[in-house]
Amino acid sequence: MLFNSLTFVLFFTVVLAVHHLPIGWWYKKLNLLLASYIFYAAWSPPFVLLLWLSTVVDYLAAAQIAKTDKVLARRGWLALSMATNLGMLGFFKYGGFLMDNLVTAAGAYGYSYQPAAMSIILPVGISFYTFQTMSYTIDVYQRRSGPSKSFLDFALFVTFFPQLVAGPIVRPTQLLPQFKKEHQATHPQLIWGLGLMTLGMFQKIVLADTFLSPTAEAVFGAQTGVITLDAWLGALAFGGQIFFDFAGYSTIAIGAALCLGFSLPENFRYPYAAVGFSDFWQRWHISLSSWLRDYLYIPLGGNRKGTSRTIINLFITMLLGGLWHGAAWTFVAWGALHAFYLWLERICQKVFAGQPWTQKAMVRLLLGLGTFALITLTWVFFRAPDFATAGSILAAMFGFDGEGMGVLTTVDMVMTTCVISLLLGLSWILRDRMVEDVVAKIPWWLGGIAWASMIVMIILTQGGGGAFIYFQF
Repeated sequence: MLFNSLTFVLFFTVVLAVHHLPIGWWYKKLNLLLASYIFYAAWSPPFVLLLWLSTVVDYLAAAQIAKTDKVLARRGWLALSMATNLGMLGFFKYGGFLMDNLVTAAGAYGYSYQPAAMSIILPVGISFYTFQTMSYTIDVYQRRSGPSKSFLDFALFVTFFPQLVAGPIVRPTQLLPQFKKEHQATHPQLIWGLGLMTLGMFQKIVLADTFLSPTAEAVFGAQTGVITLDAWLGALAFGGQIFFDFAGYSTIAIGAALCLGFSLPENFRYPYAAVGFSDFWQRWHISLSSWLRDYLYIPLGGNRKGTSRTIINLFITMLLGGLWHGAAWTFVAWGALHAFYLWLERICQKVFAGQPWTQKAMVRLLLGLGTFALITLTWVFFRAPDFATAGSILAAMFGFDGEGMGVLTTVDMVMTTCVISLLLGLSWILRDRMVEDVVAKIPWWLGGIAWASMIVMIILTQGGGGAFIYFQF
């Protein structure tokens, strides 16, 4: 079930109405759980079984981990949880990828091997809920939190529909305590939640799908090489598209949860106003970057074991972060490039540490624009279907367009330039502000006009009804 569909609007209206009925809290939670299963089953009912398996295994494993102080037993139950979750993720998401690489490797050594075709369907959102449930058993194992005493609460934590298929990736301590007592949105929370959902829809349907997607599709889907201008506009358009698409989903998810009385963590904080790459990852997909930091980078040793080990840990984390996004070497290259940027940033910070000119406003603006330009280059690997396409577009971006052809219309060029310029300008102006504070300072009538305008544009454009980009991850 897509957020940007009439089906979801009707579904959410019913769920919200039942949630506000004068019934017991247990029944309201049961309503949310059943609604979450219906929401997920709308894609493929059989995959609900994977949710059930993950829920039961992790609930039992965490309970057993908390019961005993025996190291071997605790490790065994943790291993069961990890094997179940990573096993499902590995088979469904990386099974075909591993088999293809095995065939390629065998051919390189002179062995001809043609396995039977693998028709593996990727369960939507499996990367998100796998990381979420793993964090639960890991936290219980490390005694950062206790096990849930209510199976209903834990099942709802795993499946809570606003953030089930594309995040934010919620930690147990962020959501489970909210299920202990009744939550129902106040009138201001309901209005703010509906406003966030409208904003998210506007970002997805109008900005991502209508204004930017055509430019990105034309450039990355071109059958021939493209000229330099088109290559840059295509890369910029995709950078804006994926931001508005994913931030739009997160905004809708946070708004939907708020309408029900629950709070979800922030997932984006003006990432294209970042000054440096560590700053970018503190602003982009915050729930994933913090998960990788806490459950992978720090356990590997973080930056506590010398420079060489820090660099190795950094590259391992970013390479696996790239692979988390998709089973393709282009995603690994995307992660490697980000790791290289972060490593280079560390060197620059040591060289220029303490220099007062680095804090000047103009310098920081130039560093921000440089960060954005380099991030845009990485999006080429993220979007391109293969290295050949990525290489062709990157070559064109650096002026090696050869026999490149113009594939964009004047409308595409103007639309992309205006939207990306507006995105960068607003991001820089608001980079250190909360949306709530900005809205609170504008007159109510101006806020009403902005809200109504977004609704009108959503209705007029309607978008292509396409799934959110991160559903494929």
